[in-house]
Amino acid sequence: MSAARTIAGRHVLVTGGGSGVGKATALALAEAGVDVTICGRREEALAEVSKENDRIFGIAADVTDEAEMTVLYEKAEAARGPFDIVVANAGMAESAPAHKTALVDWQRTLDVNLTGAFLTVKPALAGMLARKTGRIVFVASTAGLKGYAYVAPYVAAKHGVVGLMRALAAETAKSGVTVNAVCPGFVETDMLEESIQRIAERTGRSVDDARASLAATNPQGRFIQPDEVAAAVLWLCSDTARSITGQAISVSGGETW
Repeated sequence: MSAARTIAGRHVLVTGGGSGVGKATALALAEAGVDVTICGRREEALAEVSKENDRIFGIAADVTDEAEMTVLYEKAEAARGPFDIVVANAGMAESAPAHKTALVDWQRTLDVNLTGAFLTVKPALAGMLARKTGRIVFVASTAGLKGYAYVAPYVAAKHGVVGLMRALAAETAKSGVTVNAVCPGFVETDMLEESIQRIAERTGRSVDDARASLAATNPQGRFIQPDEVAAAVLWLCSDTARSITGQAISVSGGETW
């Protein structure tokens, strides 16, 4: 039985669903017959994604705001029932040497990537445990498995996400709920393009050189595509992955394992 067939009819939350990996994941799940609620801060982006599949419904919310996430859950569950699956994908990254990183930038990075991930999944846990079923997938990063220079807050946050995943997996292992993380390398998204532009501006290198230097971190010599990450998420959400929990799955062409 295909992974897609085992999750049809369920309800999933995908944060950061207006672009990049979140958008690709939302579309893949919707095409598998899942009802998808996407959230993000940009209503226009959510509306554009929602137009691509009738199963996708957007609600604007800030993952760093507990009150907004509570309202999101109330609205979404009133409309489509409780979440069977939660994909905590929202994230952001900025780059600077650690000694030049302002505390406000450090805190904002942890707020979005780590605290936001916690606030995304926390409201779903009690219901999943009571129903003895559920899937939680964190979209982390290879930065949760290794260190990268000039992005210390991001690396710290993503290591925190992997640690959070493992703690929740230990708590829920006997419950029928699985908790995992997908850890992509550099994914070809708007966020990556912004990073490439910053590298070019700060180093004086050409955009092509900056792009090539990042692609070279992948032994396959290329960027990961959003649909590749979405496919890994889709599998982890399925019944065929019911024995997989507590795992940080690297989608990186062999950069990490």
